[in-house]
Amino acid sequence: MSERLRLERSGPRGVVARVTLARPEVHNAFDAGLIADLRATFAALAREPAGRLRAVVLAGEGPSFCAGADVGWMRASLALDREANEKDAMAMAEMFDAIDTCPAPVIARVHGAALGGGMGLCAVADLVIAESGTRFGFTETRLGILPSVIAPFAIAKIGESHARALFPPGRRFDAVRAQRIGLVHEIVEGEAALDSAVEVALRDLLAAGPEGARRAKAVVREVRGLPHGASKWHTARLIAAQRRTDEAQEGFRAFLERRRPAWQPDPEAEEGERAP
Repeated sequence: MSERLRLERSGPRGVVARVTLARPEVHNAFDAGLIADLRATFAALAREPAGRLRAVVLAGEGPSFCAGADVGWMRASLALDREANEKDAMAMAEMFDAIDTCPAPVIARVHGAALGGGMGLCAVADLVIAESGTRFGFTETRLGILPSVIAPFAIAKIGESHARALFPPGRRFDAVRAQRIGLVHEIVEGEAALDSAVEVALRDLLAAGPEGARRAKAVVREVRGLPHGASKWHTARLIAAQRRTDEAQEGFRAFLERRRPAWQPDPEAEEGERAP
């Protein structure tokens, strides 16, 4: 990738992509280069089929997950005219959209701090696992700016009521409140436990059918905003189509035959691979 971002593969046949923000000296703050790298990386991952990519882990190197925008990058934006500022902001919006629409489930491994744009990363992840000491905050207003680019994603995640309470003051809050508002799904103590929780989540995803997991993620977006009647027909058609797939047929046969489906990794084989 680049000095700003690492992409590594793990899991059976490399089906897990690990995307790591690699600017620890600035707490993985965003600049134009990191934004472009993230967008390009997730655009490329989106083109991979379900059998090749089954999960993505998004993490940050060093003391923080992501502390928002880089001070130097923000300072440079003061000299931009309106058109250039809009182009700059749109690049970030498209980056968040690329992560949000990634077909494979995205797990955020969050520690240290998730501020400003880091909150946007949490909002576009499907599962957010945080270390208990992590600090969160929509801190943009403390700099006289707005959490506007991340707003569509954050409001979809935490709801209008919490957004109205948290956006204007820009105060920081702890992982317990982040979980209470729906931004975080699981809190653990220490980074060793954080890594362990991520691995458990990955095992769960690898136990699910590759296409089924992707389509289950997609249906959440597809029914958002649909009237009740339309959502009934849409979801009925989805399950009818899925039942006819080879994956569903294999899943039902495996259940009846009391065996693992073909897509599920063999735990004993995995242990053998990890053994010295």
